[in-house]
Amino acid sequence: MAARIMTCDKFPRVCRLKSSSGPDCCKKKCVNVRRDRFNCGMCEYKCKYTEICCKGKCVNASFDKRHCGGCNNKCKKGQFCAYGMCSCA
Repeated sequence: MAARIMTCDKFPRVCRLKSSSGPDCCKKKCVNVRRDRFNCGMCEYKCKYTEICCKGKCVNASFDKRHCGGCNNKCKKGQFCAYGMCSCA
């Protein structure tokens, strides 16, 4: 008897396991749509090459002052984001 493969399309609770890569099911795979750049915000919504997925939205971490260099890395007031680093004018 062959081992039964549990995919999230048939067993959605599989994605809630601690060993799962995320709580959401997209194309038979468990993902986190708040962080996955190939399923950002919803299944199959891909971020551009230069973007990452932060809180379910595609952002350019090289120039976004709310996600400078990575998700939720905010620049201080008066600073701007240049190439992923907060800088003063």
